Amino acid sequence: MNWYPWLNQPYRQIITQHQANRGHHALLVHARAGLGDDALVWGLSRWLLCQRRDGLKSCGECHGCKLMLAGTHPDWYRLEAEKGKNALGIDAVRSVNEKLWHHAQQGGAKVVWLPDAAQLTEAAANALLKTLEEPPAQTWFFLSCQQPSRLPATLRSRCLTWTLSPPDEAQSLAWLQKQVGVSTVDATSALRLSSGAPGAALALLDDKVWSQRQALCEALMRALHGDVMALLPLFNHDDVARRIGWLCSLLVDALKWQRGGQPFIANVDQQPLLEQWALRLPAAALDKSLRQWMACRDQLLHVVAVNRELLLTGQLLAWEQIVQPTATSSL
Repeated sequence: MNWYPWLNQPYRQIITQHQANRGHHALLVHARAGLGDDALVWGLSRWLLCQRRDGLKSCGECHGCKLMLAGTHPDWYRLEAEKGKNALGIDAVRSVNEKLWHHAQQGGAKVVWLPDAAQLTEAAANALLKTLEEPPAQTWFFLSCQQPSRLPATLRSRCLTWTLSPPDEAQSLAWLQKQVGVSTVDATSALRLSSGAPGAALALLDDKVWSQRQALCEALMRALHGDVMALLPLFNHDDVARRIGWLCSLLVDALKWQRGGQPFIANVDQQPLLEQWALRLPAAALDKSLRQWMACRDQLLHVVAVNRELLLTGQLLAWEQIVQPTATSSL
């Protein structure tokens, strides 16, 4: 499990609370993807299950540490939906609940981690709630969630919410450029497109993913002067939601450009495209485009069995009337 420098401070703060016997039995970690909440929980779990702690660190040598490193610690439970499913049912929660009331197999703490607490069904959440209300001794819960508001209020009220904030942009850029050899412009773009999460930015800078974004940006530049429908093959893809997200971020940046907000744009590597859009399209057209694409993305994500190609075709035809009104009216 990789460790990230921006986790040092929250790790120290949480461990210090445990050392002072003030650690909360249920920590709800609110973090966006790419901030390393999994690494933070892993580090905290190792410390809690270590049999010979060295201050803020786990020793790495005791039997508990070796079991954790091998991924076989019998008192560490990871609760998540089965592969191919997106819901965590009551049976899995009941099974862990029952084990928690038994004596720890290693004679120390017991730790439960839910990598995505939003997967809990209503019944599963209620089953977990009963244990959170009266937890067994030396039992610790970690619940990770990108949107805590999706969790039942009763469940949130039993937890201490810990928000994992993105690190300073300069620190993130320094870390990113140590991991991958890219320009500062590309690194800044990836970081801002990832809402400041360095891990997500690193994944975006993967050669295959980054080249897909570059190809889309180039096609968007051509579409402003040519055939908008030529974009269909680029959007009609399993990764369509993310690609529409890239387009929406460009539209937002074009609106910022019109208002003199160049220092605050996310796509700093696409300034010629943003300038073209800002000059050719009025703010009302950019705003309407953004709203249409966001609605399209929402349908693709939430409408069951939606015909992706048909929906995208209709959206591109509608968008063509916005970005090329003269060419469309002359047909």
